[in-house]
Amino acid sequence: MPGLRGGWGFRGRAAAGLAALLAVLAPAASRAADGKLTIGVVLPMSGAFADQGQHYENGIKLYQKLHGTTVAGLTVETVVRDDQGPGSGDLARRLTQELIVRNKADVILGYSFTPNAMAAASLLTEAKKPAVIVNAATSVITEKSPYFVRASFTLPQLAASLGRWAARNGIKTAYTIVSDYAPGIDAETWFKQSFEARGGKVIGDARTPVSAMEYAPFLQRAMEAKPDAVFAFNPGGDVSVAFMKSARERGLTKAGIKLLVTGDVVDDNLLPAMGDAVDGVISTLHYQVDIENRANAEFLKGFREMFGPAAVPSYRVVQGYDATAMIYKAVEKTKGNLDAAALMEAFKGMTVDSPRGPMTIDPATRDVVQNIYIRQGQLKDGAWRNLAIDTIEDVKDPAK
Repeated sequence: MPGLRGGWGFRGRAAAGLAALLAVLAPAASRAADGKLTIGVVLPMSGAFADQGQHYENGIKLYQKLHGTTVAGLTVETVVRDDQGPGSGDLARRLTQELIVRNKADVILGYSFTPNAMAAASLLTEAKKPAVIVNAATSVITEKSPYFVRASFTLPQLAASLGRWAARNGIKTAYTIVSDYAPGIDAETWFKQSFEARGGKVIGDARTPVSAMEYAPFLQRAMEAKPDAVFAFNPGGDVSVAFMKSARERGLTKAGIKLLVTGDVVDDNLLPAMGDAVDGVISTLHYQVDIENRANAEFLKGFREMFGPAAVPSYRVVQGYDATAMIYKAVEKTKGNLDAAALMEAFKGMTVDSPRGPMTIDPATRDVVQNIYIRQGQLKDGAWRNLAIDTIEDVKDPAK
């Protein structure tokens, strides 16, 4: 029975590989004796979403520029690997394993996309290796490994906040257009639940390919339904620019239909490419460039010293910055002990003096509790900007 023997052979090799991995990791708790903290970084550094990876990496570099490359007496080393974007879960998992085994990473920072984080979850659990999620926003991710902690946001935080705002501001009916993968489904589900719980009604929906660049047919069907508003989510970058321009060209807002989006769709650094397509668009996000607090002033000063006086940071830069801050704070709290259990306890309940405003890690869920800002696209001082019109304070992930 060669097929049976082949199957057992594969499982045997997999088991042997896992045993070898765990054997390599066994002495990891004492590695602080080498005087080094190694942060393994998994980001999209090439392909269509390379700009996202660059933003996160800029945030890491900025934090280290302002706060140094030593913490609790340890020298910090970052090792960056390219997962090439969404749909590369197997690669993200392999890179994570290489960082742990070959580079002896003490903690992982990364995962811009949900499929990549999900693919690495069981490995992180087996290896007992902490991982700070820099972006991936599907709610359930932190439940897939007890070694995940999130530095970003969840789609339910943004979408439910927007559904609440819409229902309280005269919007009675909505049509949803979201990318057809876990974050999009999260966004659709929680916008609808929050909106309809307060008297609104979703009268139609559409799900689009993750990398779609053509939105006219979806927008046309939405306009034919004649809702008060369209709610949309997609994964950012060129995809979001294409969606926003298409909505403008189809005359969505001219037809009297409001456009509501999660704030990653109208990321501040994308606004020059979108132009007047953001006029009047309502969005929710956990970071605002014009937030007035000490941490944001320090962050913006450092960012503009690095990239020029007119540079506008993406919220992704803030997430890379805060993810690095969380690792430093955890290592400070453990006094340089890099034991996984000690680091995870240090993350739980942590508060961070963040550019985004108050930020706490919920000890029960390892997700972020933070302010969510309601913004509107407006022309100010000759440039299109997202300006805050309301704040919802201390928002937890409503899905947990």
